[in-house]
This record gives sequence, structure tokens and C-alpha cells, in this order.
Amino acid sequence: MQGAIGLALAAAIAGNWLAIHFYGILVFTLTWESLPLALAMAAAQCWLSVGVFIVCHDAMHGSLVPGKPKLNGAIGAVLLALYAGFGWKQLRDAHFAHHKLAGHAGDPDFDEHHPDDFFRWYGTFFKRYFGWRSLLYVHTVVGIYWLVIGVPMVQIVLLYGLPALGSSLQLFYFGTYRPHCHREGQPFADRHNARSNDFGTLASLATCFHFGYHLEHHHRPDVPWWSLPAAKRAGVGDTELTAKVPA
Repeated sequence: MQGAIGLALAAAIAGNWLAIHFYGILVFTLTWESLPLALAMAAAQCWLSVGVFIVCHDAMHGSLVPGKPKLNGAIGAVLLALYAGFGWKQLRDAHFAHHKLAGHAGDPDFDEHHPDDFFRWYGTFFKRYFGWRSLLYVHTVVGIYWLVIGVPMVQIVLLYGLPALGSSLQLFYFGTYRPHCHREGQPFADRHNARSNDFGTLASLATCFHFGYHLEHHHRPDVPWWSLPAAKRAGVGDTELTAKVPA
């Protein structure tokens, strides 16, 4: 059941993400009259980009399709490549290192030198993950759209560049910075060095596909994103539970 739900949701997220992208770049005509629709598409694309990355994250943990490591790997590798030219093994290994060293030196998602500074931490985060491979991929895609197909650069920026950059900020703020930043007078609950957002279910879905329920995720990384609200209600973030959290 978990695998069927995970695949259906992944198909819906990735399918709509690709559909909006190709419509916005290859079919849509940007004018002053169509600008409101373009802005709506950009906002939807930003949110769906977050969802695509969360699907890949579940694939890293094997919670997308339990018991099917090759299928998880294939889906994650394809979507990460399409997202920004990211390498599957590199990001998967970095994420496992994050779980092992959460909030300590050596954690690739953490900036031990600026544990409470959003902008410096984001700069460190961005430089660690957005390397030459991603730069080459993005420049190639933009070059094809602009120089070969003839898509106006403003349209590429609005419907491709800004949603991609916005999704990285959204993922970082709600899924990394807020859960792991140091706050005076607010120590972490346990060795996971993570906290959860206190958002309701709809706000949690809108901000980061429930990845803001971050302490629950660190306690139970086998729980898929769509079941994290149930994990929170079950108190997974309050104690180390071993019982299966219901979907």
C-alpha cells in the first residue's frame, strides 16, 4: 500500500511539474496580459519543485517504494537530474551523512560556523550542493531554450530560473534552517539536533511537503513524507518509537 500511494503521489507531483514546465517554456506566450497566469505558474512550479525533491528524498531512504531499492534509485536519479543536474549517489551519500552527523561538524547540511545566520548558512549550503555538474546542466538547458528554440530570456527566468531558485530557498528554510538552526533558550530535544515546525497539516504541506516535521523524520526516516503528519500525531518526535506508524 505504501509503495502504491508513494508512486501515485510521485507521478502526480512530477507529472504536473513537467507539464507546467514544458507548457510554460514551449507553448505559453508571455505578455503583459498573460503575466498573472505566468506568476501563478511560477508559484505552482516552485511548490512542485519542492515536492519533486521530497520525492527524491523518500527514494534515498527507500520509503518511496519499500523493498525496491533499484526502483527507488532509478526514480530518484532521473528526477534529481531533471531538477538541477544533481548526481544521485552524491546527494544520497550526503543526506545519509546529515542523518549521522546532524548538527555537528561534518554534516553537509549544517554550517557550524554560522548556526544561526540564515544567509551565510544558505550560501554555504548552496556552494556545497550546486557544483560544476549543476552549472553545466542549467547553462545547457538555458542555452537550448534561448539560442536554439528562441524562448525569450525573461520567460526562461520567470518560469524556469525563479521557481528553481525559490524552491531551493523554500527547501532550505523550512526543511533545513528552521529545524536545525541554533536558537537562544531553545535547546534541541535529543541527539538528532532537530526540531519540528508547529504548523498545521495544510500549512506543513504548503511550506515543504511536511518535511518541516523534521524531528519525526530523523526519528523515523522510513516514514514517507505524506505520512509524517500521522507520525507527529503519534508522538514520534517525543520519544524513540519502534512501532510502525500508520499511514
